[in-house]
Amino acid sequence: MMTVIEIKRPQDLARLRRLALAAQGLLQAQPYGRGLTGARKAIHHLGYVQIDTISVVERAHHHVIHSRVPQFKPEMTNQMLLNGDIFEYWSHAAAFLPMADFRFSLPYKQAIKSGQIHWYRERDQKLMGELLARIRSDGPLRSRDVETKAKKRAGWWDWKPAKKALEQLYMEGDLMVSSREGFQKTYDLTERVLPAHVDTQMPETADFAAHLLERQLCSHGLMSMKGLTYLRRSTELRKAVKDLVQEKLALGELEQVKVSSGEIFVMEAGALERPVPRLNQRMLILSPFDNAVIQRDRLKALFDYDYQIECYVPEAKRKYGYFCLPLLYRGEFIGRMDCKAHRKISHLEIKSLHIENHRFDEEQLIAAFAVAVAQFCDFQACNTVSLTQASPKPLESQLQSALKALKDEQESATDR
Repeated sequence: MMTVIEIKRPQDLARLRRLALAAQGLLQAQPYGRGLTGARKAIHHLGYVQIDTISVVERAHHHVIHSRVPQFKPEMTNQMLLNGDIFEYWSHAAAFLPMADFRFSLPYKQAIKSGQIHWYRERDQKLMGELLARIRSDGPLRSRDVETKAKKRAGWWDWKPAKKALEQLYMEGDLMVSSREGFQKTYDLTERVLPAHVDTQMPETADFAAHLLERQLCSHGLMSMKGLTYLRRSTELRKAVKDLVQEKLALGELEQVKVSSGEIFVMEAGALERPVPRLNQRMLILSPFDNAVIQRDRLKALFDYDYQIECYVPEAKRKYGYFCLPLLYRGEFIGRMDCKAHRKISHLEIKSLHIENHRFDEEQLIAAFAVAVAQFCDFQACNTVSLTQASPKPLESQLQSALKALKDEQESATDR
């Protein structure tokens, strides 16, 4: 039986958490650099950035990069698409992925083309052929450029036929997204979008398993077996990953650690002894779709942070709010903030703020929160901020004072 290291001491658990956060680029101020170059390196390191449509604050795919890359601007994402640095496809969800990993999108494309269902059971092959021919002859196409006589019906699942056909061609790999304008995608032939140097060789299952393991260990530091193939549907791939992990454990290249919840994680041998970045006073406001929090079971087991995004929960049953953002401070998740960016008036409304049990100096924590909110306002293009309610109640007045000081500073800067 292979050895499992039990994590019992609080300082060992804290170190394990720091390893995970460092691997995610969340402990250093600029682990990948700044601006466009930093954004490119961040996506390459993380392996993917999830795309989401919710826009109460700046969208998730921009938010994730902003949390790691100073001077990142949302328009840089489309620039990376145009430059051929990244491509858009399905990971465990819709995502931007490093172009260097393109070949690992091919197995799923082949599965969809061979009949596996992604969105739609019925495919309009005639319409798909017509659209493909039109793009080949006339150039890139947006879904809104395609006229249809179909009646408009409610719901994203009831898209008009032409959009369904475009999405099917995209999922099968005949088309790629060449650029984006907000959430309006432009489709073009894959051979016209793909840079000439990109490897398009179909990976063997063993190669894919090795790629997944390397990517996950690099970007997460430690992973459960479930997390290594998070939401991957291929039974063959999941088995190959499991076999590879067992092989590397037997060779001593990987080791297992067990936390108090009983969850077992695998990591590179000796990783616990490696130096990690020191903690600082910075607070981060993360996206619900951030790579560090998207695997909720892992988040609970490793950080003892029970998080659920509640926008899909009926309003009456919500505990924290529609779109609560996790708050990370000194290696721990210490709260959540539900807010909305009112873009027409450039105002960030913090509807509710929940600070959980913690062991930190409250004055320093509140100061870090005020700095984080100021940076978040700038990212949202908001000039003012307000706090409606906070818990625990004894902290509310201090938080209000900190935000009032921030508001005064913002107004003073505007006057200057």
